[in-house]
Amino acid sequence: MHERSAARPVVSLSPAFSEKTFDELPGWAEDDHLQAFVAFRRSAFHVLTKPYRTGALGVDFSAFARAYAQARTVSPPNRSPISNREEARGFFERHFVPAHIRAEDGGAGLVTGFYEPVVEASPVRTGRFVVPLLSRPADLIDIDDTNRPSGMDPYLTFGRETPDGPVEYFDRGEIERGALKGKALEIAWLADKVDAFFIHVQGSARLAMTDGRLCRITYAAKSGQRFTGAGKILGASGEIPLEKVTMQSIRAWFKAHPDRVDEILWQNRSYIFFGEAPIDEAAGDDPELGPIAAAKVPLTPGRSVAVDRLLHTFGTPFYIDAPSLTAFDAKPFRRLMIAQDTGSAITGPARGDLFAGSGDAAGEIAGVVRNPADFYALIPRSLVSGAGR
Repeated sequence: MHERSAARPVVSLSPAFSEKTFDELPGWAEDDHLQAFVAFRRSAFHVLTKPYRTGALGVDFSAFARAYAQARTVSPPNRSPISNREEARGFFERHFVPAHIRAEDGGAGLVTGFYEPVVEASPVRTGRFVVPLLSRPADLIDIDDTNRPSGMDPYLTFGRETPDGPVEYFDRGEIERGALKGKALEIAWLADKVDAFFIHVQGSARLAMTDGRLCRITYAAKSGQRFTGAGKILGASGEIPLEKVTMQSIRAWFKAHPDRVDEILWQNRSYIFFGEAPIDEAAGDDPELGPIAAAKVPLTPGRSVAVDRLLHTFGTPFYIDAPSLTAFDAKPFRRLMIAQDTGSAITGPARGDLFAGSGDAAGEIAGVVRNPADFYALIPRSLVSGAGR
């Protein structure tokens, strides 16, 4: 058993962290740590190609080296050196120390859910399929402090290249009214604008093409403006009570008000561009896994979490205690997750977006997740004074 510890800040890291013991994590012993280890191991192999950037809260990527090395002990990546829950639990307890993360307002953290939609699509425009999903335009450029014009919103990280220099890119309303028409950017065509919008929100989708192919699209770039959720707009205007805003209630509202879809959607000026990623099971693609996300590994349903990438380091394990959340398996949500994605709406140290999987069933779960949660980052022991090595 682990001795209890006082809530003292973890040495050399942000004061947002307070060291705990594993015995202090509610439900830790009952979790299936093997599932989390399998997800963690995918990141362990990826970092051989390109390391992750260290987040601003100070969890140094290089401190994961020993844990990653042990996770890679057996090769190839589809074979694991750990085969049961007890061994996986021991792995995390040997290499890490849990630290509670204080939310910015001092209260509880927040979890939401996301998923990978599966939507019917056509490779060409038809009378039914009229809503395009677009690839990245050639004139969309990255913006940073080296090329940002004076007066441009410092939030913008994308812009449009012009002979006179970078300018803000076309927003959602302008694009949907035809600003990019004739550029041959269409990857596929959908039958429903609301389906397309939710694919933009989720950042990826599987497309069941009318020609029999199954393909995947994933985030490639965005127009750059701030994201404004449809639920926030409908809640603030009184169209849906704030406490009842879910993906399901938003869809129901759009279905009941088809003449107001553009009015609401265009208030979210951010527009997402995609890249195509064919799914090839014969080549070893696992259809049970989600898309390759920001951490450059496939997402694991129920074990991958999107976090604020400016603050946190990808690959970090997070134990999330959200007892009011029961949508995943009808039990209080207490799981070890791995930071493997991010999102423009995921900001703050104690904020996470839980990947629920692919398809309608996963969407039913993700759509109702909005729960308070306690976040515990698992910090490499080498970063914690007196934790041992």
